Amino acid sequence: MSEVVLNTGDTAWMLMSCALVLLMTPGLALFYGGMVRAKGVLNMMMMSFISMGIVSILWVLYGYSMAFGKDLGSGLLGDPLEMFGLSAQIAPDSFFGTIPTSVFVAFQAMFAVLTVALVSGAIADRAKFGGWILFVIIWSTLVYFPVAHWVFDFDSGESDPGGWIANQLKAIDFAGGTAVHINAGIAALAAALVLGKRSGFGREGFKPHNLTLVMIGAGLLWFGWFGFNAGSAVASNATAGVTFLNTFVATGAAMLGWLFVERVRDGRPTSLGAASGVVAGLVAITPSCSSVNPLGAVALGAIAGALCALAVGLKYKFGYDDSLDVVGVHLVGGLAGSILVGVFATSDAPAGVNGLLFGGGFDQLNRQVIASFAVLAYSFIVTYLIAKIVDKTVGFRVSPEAEAKGIDLSEHAESAYELGGTRGGAF
Repeated sequence: MSEVVLNTGDTAWMLMSCALVLLMTPGLALFYGGMVRAKGVLNMMMMSFISMGIVSILWVLYGYSMAFGKDLGSGLLGDPLEMFGLSAQIAPDSFFGTIPTSVFVAFQAMFAVLTVALVSGAIADRAKFGGWILFVIIWSTLVYFPVAHWVFDFDSGESDPGGWIANQLKAIDFAGGTAVHINAGIAALAAALVLGKRSGFGREGFKPHNLTLVMIGAGLLWFGWFGFNAGSAVASNATAGVTFLNTFVATGAAMLGWLFVERVRDGRPTSLGAASGVVAGLVAITPSCSSVNPLGAVALGAIAGALCALAVGLKYKFGYDDSLDVVGVHLVGGLAGSILVGVFATSDAPAGVNGLLFGGGFDQLNRQVIASFAVLAYSFIVTYLIAKIVDKTVGFRVSPEAEAKGIDLSEHAESAYELGGTRGGAF
């Protein structure tokens, strides 16, 4: 057995990717924060920040072990106690491929943090902060960590079969279309159904209070996403280069696709549409960035951008209140990106698989559909039950009076904007 040699180039790239993916959660806080009304921006941002604090601790205690520990059987769950506390993973002789295991652990932690934070956008303006904290703890444990094991644990063998989607089904999900975006998108729908509609939903406009924050957040997400996707190569290599390029062009195409729909449907393209199109494209290319060529990435991005632009209106048709369109962007975009792998994949790309358009038939398409809807079904059922438990125990929704007053004041005793110096001094 050859000795593992540290590759400093790979390690440097992965450390940079960790930082890029970490930046995505504050970027999400800005993106979501700008989209809500002024009286709820601090609470919205706090829901992302508290997720960073909670999930980081859970990851050290048992989260990484549940996701990447030795499988307990059938590819469904890693042993939560095998790597409890991660003491062995920080040893200088512990490697994951050509990088220290500690770097890989940190990289995957950023995915866990972001995924749970994504859910918060669907329940903006009406969730108790204490209820959200309990939800984050339970949801990360019962939903994200197991699904991450299904999708990301490629340790396959007789003694450790690894995750069932990665190793038995062999669906392609390079960086988290199922584990992150379908998972968070359908969980957002379940949580929104339990909490119910905001007061005034369908009658009031709920316009974003600060589109500048939205655009800044979208830009930070786009920047950080290169670590999310290209970093998932876990090396500084050709695969990272291809996924980087595909991420860039698919996102541009999705923004244009969204703006085209707005121009035809509404008469004008908007900054909110541009920012939302960027996120839709990033979501869609996440699972497929290693399996398509640049033209396939452009086509996939354009399709996803247009589909998501149309999907955000479904909440009014079906009567569910997804405050910031997590369902329309992350669920629909995640489904599009994951399933269209089976259409646009080409063996010229690093994944080496042909989809329907390149003579591969329906085989890969079937695998993608099964993986997508398995995660969708599991996440929806378990999330709905978790949200119900939170609601029946500590309570998940603020009172009508607190909602009318503003969730920043009612939950945090703060206001984002102190205009006119009404509280002690010039500010």
